[in-house]
Amino acid sequence: MRILFLGPQGSGKGTQAKKLHDKTGLPHLSSGDLLRQAVADGTPAGKRAKQYMEAGKLVPDDVLIAMFGERLPKPEYNGGYILDGFPRNLAQAKALDVLLSHLNQPLTHVLNLTIDDGVAMERMTGRRICSNKSCGAIYHIKTAPPKHDAICDLCGSVLMQRSDDTPEACRERLKIYHDETEPLVSYYQAKHILHVVDANADPETVFAKIAEALKLEKMSAK
Repeated sequence: MRILFLGPQGSGKGTQAKKLHDKTGLPHLSSGDLLRQAVADGTPAGKRAKQYMEAGKLVPDDVLIAMFGERLPKPEYNGGYILDGFPRNLAQAKALDVLLSHLNQPLTHVLNLTIDDGVAMERMTGRRICSNKSCGAIYHIKTAPPKHDAICDLCGSVLMQRSDDTPEACRERLKIYHDETEPLVSYYQAKHILHVVDANADPETVFAKIAEALKLEKMSAK
C-alpha cells in the first residue's frame, strides 16, 4: 500500500501515520522530516533547500519533489509507504503524481481526516512541547497533560507553546488549509482512492476507522 494522509492541522495526521506504521511496518515519510534529513545529509536537493531556508524563503515545489525523487527509489520503499504533510495544494499533487508515475509507485489510498474547526483549534492551542530540543516530548493541557504543570515528565525542562500554535496562527493555518488543500479532496476522489475518516473522536477510535477503511484486519487474517 502507498498511502497519503490529508487533513487540517490538529486532525492527527502524524499520530495516525505513526499508528499505521506500527501496525503495518510501512515506512512513514513526513515532508518535514524529509526536508530536515535531506539538508542534514547534504543531498543535491537538500543543498538547494538549505539555500532557500537560510535566506528565510519557502522551499519551492520543484525542490520538494526532487527530495521525494531522491528518497522513494530506495529499496525500503518498494513495499509501500505512508506520506504525511505533502502535497498541500493542487499543483504539488499533480507534480507528485508525475513523479510517482515515473517511479511506478502510484498512490493506492488517500485518507482524508475530517475535523471540525473548533476541535482542531482546541487541539492545536492546547499543545505544549518540551523546550529541550534533544527531548521534544509533546503534551496537551487537556488530553495529555504533564504530571507537573509546564514541566516535561521525561527530562524536567520547561514546556512551551509553539509560535504557530497561538489562536491567531491556528486560525490562519486553517484558512490556508481550506483555501489550498481542501481542493485535493475532489482531485483524489476522482481517482477513486479517497477514504473519508471522521477524526473528531479519540485517536484509538479514529485508527479503528482507518483500519476498517484499509481492510487491515482482513490482511492480518490472511
